[in-house]
Amino acid sequence: MLSSLDGLAAGSVNSNFRLTTDRGTFFMRLYEEQSHDGAKRDVALVDFLSQVGVSTPAPLVAADGNRLVVISGKPAVLFPWISGSMRCQASVTPREARAVGEALARIHRAGELAPEGTIGEGRFRPEDLFQRIDRIERANDARFVNEVPGLRKSLETIVAARDATLPHGLTHGDLFRDNVLWNDQNEISALLDFESAAKGPFVFDLMVTILAWCTGNVLDESLASALVRGYTEVRPLSDRERSAMFNEGSLAALRFTITRITDFAMRGDTSGPRIVKEWKRFWFRYLSLQALGQDAIAAWGVQS
Repeated sequence: MLSSLDGLAAGSVNSNFRLTTDRGTFFMRLYEEQSHDGAKRDVALVDFLSQVGVSTPAPLVAADGNRLVVISGKPAVLFPWISGSMRCQASVTPREARAVGEALARIHRAGELAPEGTIGEGRFRPEDLFQRIDRIERANDARFVNEVPGLRKSLETIVAARDATLPHGLTHGDLFRDNVLWNDQNEISALLDFESAAKGPFVFDLMVTILAWCTGNVLDESLASALVRGYTEVRPLSDRERSAMFNEGSLAALRFTITRITDFAMRGDTSGPRIVKEWKRFWFRYLSLQALGQDAIAAWGVQS
């Protein structure tokens, strides 16, 4: 019997809930934009990862034998509730950064064995980002009209310089601090939210994670180096990948700058429990990378 249903202030496009019942506590995700096929692929991937040792909870099976159910015409999935705490930026130390790097590399390694059809192309490819810039331009919003030329030019420059031969495979795409839970022993207890998981360059995913975990008032290079060291203990980086960190990181910063404008700042409906995420924080990260330059970033995590 359901005793409470509480909306959670998490996620950018989906609705998430904590369900308390006489059989325990559960996490429910209602897919607001994903098609049924997209949600099905997401659930199948998470189920696979949970079986091969990635610290992520397996989706539960409904009475009809399916993991996906339909609520008000939208796909939904139920997970066991995992206890744990999230790290605020001020509490992140090199130890935590290193652990996150190791966990990310294990996701990349696990993806090599993923069943056919469980890893999609994703919704945030460069062509998708250009379409979002077009949406921003068409909106003619005074807050962003002057940003459009710079965003478009920056994205064009980065895409033109991109190395299409970089090692690639399963990427999480969103391993932010609110998607990692820690237990009382200061160890990772769960990796969450694989909805943005897609095929892509591993180093792009690494840079997304660095930007998410290593930036407060400044981009902390000691944290970035620790995260890269943790990553390379599980999956070493090639020289080409290190050379690409600057460009892939710039793309990652632009990706979140653009999507936070379209998914948060431009959203007319502000109802519900979702958190508003500031796009300027990732534009700051983009500028921070430009100031550091390719050589400094490529040296992160290299033992002296």
